[in-house]
Amino acid sequence: MEFDLQIIISLLTLVLLEIVLGIDNIVFISILTGKLPVSMQEKARITGLSLAMITRILLLLSLTLLMKLTYPLFIIFGNEISGKDLIVICGGIFLLTKSTREIHEKLEGEEGEENFRIKSSFAGVITQILLLDIVFSLDSVITAIGMANQIWVMVTAVVVAVIFMLFLSGKISAFVNNHPTVKMLALSFLLLIGITLIAEGFDQHIPKGYIYFSMAFSLFVEMLNLKAKGRKVIPVKLRNPLISE
Repeated sequence: MEFDLQIIISLLTLVLLEIVLGIDNIVFISILTGKLPVSMQEKARITGLSLAMITRILLLLSLTLLMKLTYPLFIIFGNEISGKDLIVICGGIFLLTKSTREIHEKLEGEEGEENFRIKSSFAGVITQILLLDIVFSLDSVITAIGMANQIWVMVTAVVVAVIFMLFLSGKISAFVNNHPTVKMLALSFLLLIGITLIAEGFDQHIPKGYIYFSMAFSLFVEMLNLKAKGRKVIPVKLRNPLISE
């Protein structure tokens, strides 16, 4: 069987795109599943990502409906707002609200947890994962439609990316939940992404490269801090001049 080089390049590009755009999704899933009992966290990650994969494939198969979401519905402050814009704006507001509550809970400590913590159920976590995955995947799905003409190429890219995320999500979740400073940094990332989504909804496009570079640089600095804290400093023994050797 002969493979067109352009199709292979499109497939590899889409897989990479889905993985990169899925990083923020993994961070959000890590924070959500961290609310569940340890015995349920892995099941929630696998279930959420698997259902998210099905959702993305259904979006790809609903090309006509998906393209209708880009048609303007009304105008706000001179900006045309489409169905896609509404979904993205609502997703950004949800991320801002969720991240702010989580940060408030961390800063308030145990007293804040008693006053503001809402018990998370398995079904509730899965529902939130699915809703946010739709928001996170809209851009990547629309981009995939523009980059590839074959539906099997787009579906294959989604499946490969989600499989990769399934293997990666457990390690990322464990790392985020075991390091409070990293979790706070992750919540700050989600705040940034929320603001970006709202801006995108109002046609204020922020280059993704700037955002991902800022996130990568902040994470690099945090890794240096963790490494520095992990070093064991050997105490210096001082000789007491009153004690003769």
